[in-house]
Amino acid sequence: MLETVDFSREPLSKDAYKARRDELMERLVVLQQQARVQGVGLVVLFEGWNGAGKGSRISDLMYHLDARATSVYVTENLDVKAARAFAGAKSGVTGFYPVMQEFWKSLGQRGTISFFDRGWYTAAVQHMLYTEFGKLSLKASKRKGQKAVAAAMAEARDERHIDVLRRYLTSASDFERQLADDGYLVVKFFVHVTKEAQKKRLTRLHDDPATRWRVGEDKLATIGNYEEAYRLYDNLLKGSDFSFAPWHLVNGEDKRRANLQIAETLVNALTSAFEAAPDAEAAVAAAKAQANSAGALDEAPLFGRSPEEEARVREEAEAAAAAASARAPRVSRFRQVDDPPCLESVDHALALDPETYKVELKAQQERLNRLEMEMYQKRIPLMIMYEGWDAAGKGGNIKRVAQALDARAYTIFPSPAPTKPELLHPHLWRYWTRLPKAGHVGIYDRSWYGRVLVERVEGFASVSEWTRAYDEINEFERDLVRWGAILLKFWVDVSPEEQLRRFRDREQDPAKQWKITDEDWRNRDKYPQYKAAVEDIFRLTSTPFAPWIILESDDKRYARVKALKIINDALEARLREN
Repeated sequence: MLETVDFSREPLSKDAYKARRDELMERLVVLQQQARVQGVGLVVLFEGWNGAGKGSRISDLMYHLDARATSVYVTENLDVKAARAFAGAKSGVTGFYPVMQEFWKSLGQRGTISFFDRGWYTAAVQHMLYTEFGKLSLKASKRKGQKAVAAAMAEARDERHIDVLRRYLTSASDFERQLADDGYLVVKFFVHVTKEAQKKRLTRLHDDPATRWRVGEDKLATIGNYEEAYRLYDNLLKGSDFSFAPWHLVNGEDKRRANLQIAETLVNALTSAFEAAPDAEAAVAAAKAQANSAGALDEAPLFGRSPEEEARVREEAEAAAAAASARAPRVSRFRQVDDPPCLESVDHALALDPETYKVELKAQQERLNRLEMEMYQKRIPLMIMYEGWDAAGKGGNIKRVAQALDARAYTIFPSPAPTKPELLHPHLWRYWTRLPKAGHVGIYDRSWYGRVLVERVEGFASVSEWTRAYDEINEFERDLVRWGAILLKFWVDVSPEEQLRRFRDREQDPAKQWKITDEDWRNRDKYPQYKAAVEDIFRLTSTPFAPWIILESDDKRYARVKALKIINDALEARLREN
C-alpha cells in the first residue's frame, strides 16, 4: 500500500491552502458539536514514521476544536530492556497488561474525539521488531485422556504462541469493529515519508539543542531499520484495511496537503455518520439502562398475586424466553467445545459432609497459597470469574478462594449497574480497565456476561447489541488468553427449590436480610428468560481455551472445594508447562 503515496506533486501554495483550510475547520467545529449532541464518538489514529509530522498534524486540528470534548493519547516506545527482563516472558506472558488495554483505557466516551498519536499498530511493530514474543516453539501435546482443565490449558498455550502478526491484526480488527458497532467512527491515517526525508528531519531535530530531547540516539538509530519497518508496516496496513475502518495514506512531506486531506476525511466521515438512520431500538434500550443506573425503574408487584396471576406471569416469562432464544445466534464464529455444559444435566445431590469439607478445604487452600507464590514469581495473571443464580453461593465461594491468597495479590471486582460514564463506552470497556496485573489474581463477582444475561433479559441492550456480544466476549477472552492469563469461568448453580429456601432464610434472619431484595424476587419471576440466556451462553461462549465450568452449589461446601481444586489444577498445569 505504501507505494501508492505520490511524493512527486508540487507543494500547495499558501494562499490556496489557507482558504480551503479555514472552510474545512469551520465545518469540522460545527460537526464536532453535533457529534456531542448525538453521541457519536470519533477515534482518530495517526500512525507513521518517526519524524513524519504526526504530532504537528494533531496540533493543527486541536487548535481549532473544542478542547473539552477532545483528548490526545501518545503511545510510549516499548522499553526493550524491561520487556526482555520481564519474568513472565518465559511463561508466555506478553507484559504486565495486555497490549490493547492502554488503548481501551484511553478511549473517550461517545460524543468525544480521541486522538491517538501512534497506537496499536505502532505497538505491534515495536513488539515484532524488538522482542521475541510469540516465537517460542511448541511441544507436542498428548490430549487423549486429558481432563477438561488440562485440555483448556493446552488450548490456551496454542493461543499464546500463535503467529505474532496474526495476533495483532485480529486484536486490531476486534477493537475497531467493536467501536464501529458501538457508535464510534474510526478514522486511521498513516503519515508516510521517504527514508531520505526521515533521516533529514530526525537529524535536524537531533542537532538542535532545543529539540534534541525529542530524538535520542535510539530513535536516530531507527533510520537503519527503515526497510525492515517498511515491510512490517506495509503488511500491517494491507491486513488491517478494514471496510469499517480503512486506512488513509498521507504524504507527510507536504504538510499543507496533509492538513487538508486529514480535515476533509474527518468532515466526510462525520457527515456520512449523521446522514445514517439512527438505531431506534438501541436508543430505547440505552434510555432504560440509564434509568436502571440511576435507580429509577418502575417497581412491579411481587406478592399477594392470585394463582391466575402467577400462571400469567409464568406464561409471559416462558414466551419471552422463547422469543429471545429464537433471536440468539445459531452458531459462533469461534470453535466451541464438543460437550458444553447444560443446566438440565446438573446433579443437585452432590455434597460433602462437614468433616470431609474441613479437611479438603484446608488442604486445597494451602495448595493454592503455595501455587500463588510461584505464579507471582513467574508473573502469570489469574482471572477467576463467577456468574450464577441469586443466592447460589458466589460470595461464599469467592471468600474461600480469597482466604488462601496474599491480600496484596488479589482484587475482587464486583459488577453493579453500569455508571453513566460506563454506559457511554462500549460494554467491555469497564472490564478492559479492570484487569489484574501480571502475577496477580482478579476475581470477578459477576462479569462481562451481564450484556447477554441481565441486559438481554431486562432490555438494557437492544437485540442487535446483545446478539453480537457473544463473539465480542469471545474476542475479549481470546485476547486475555493470548496475553498469558489463566482464565476460569464458573457458573454457580442451585436448584430453584434450594434457591427459594435460601431466599426465605435470608428474609427471616436479621443478619442476612440485606442480602435479599425485590430484584431477587423479580429475577425468580424471570427464571425462564434467565435459564434460556444461560443455555445460550454455554452454547456460544464455551471455547476450548475458555470453557465454562459448573459449580454444583446446592451444597455450598461441595462447590467451594470443587472451585479450589479446579483453580489449583489449572495453576499446576500452567506452572509445569515448561
